[in-house]
Amino acid sequence: MKISTRGRYALRFMIDLAQHDSTEFIALKDISERQDISVKYLEQITSLLSKFGLLQSVRGPQGGYKLARKPSEYTVGEILRITEGDLAPVNCAQQPTNASAHSSDCQTLQLWKELSDVINTFLDSKTLEDLVVSSTNEEDIDYYI
Repeated sequence: MKISTRGRYALRFMIDLAQHDSTEFIALKDISERQDISVKYLEQITSLLSKFGLLQSVRGPQGGYKLARKPSEYTVGEILRITEGDLAPVNCAQQPTNASAHSSDCQTLQLWKELSDVINTFLDSKTLEDLVVSSTNEEDIDYYI
């Protein structure tokens, strides 16, 4: 499984919103500058995330985006499944199972299903808040030689 740019940028976008969480809407231009992601690409991502109810948005000069829920209520798995689709490592392990001609005698099907479960369980155990906290902790570390 390889996460595309869209999935990685969606996570960066959502982390940015969570870090700058306020009652105000945040302009896409501001996030674009902080994250070094083009506004056009962010527009595609926000369209998708808005469609699934992850964002609130307002148009116009004072418009922008903010999270629809608390950062602790978003999982990394949820965000990635919206932007990437099913996270199964192989097609035959997708839910619902896409039975192939060989699925009845596939000796590795159980392996792929178990790996898929591990991936989904791990990504669903991490919240947006976890990512914000871990990135904040990394910024607080001072290195001395």
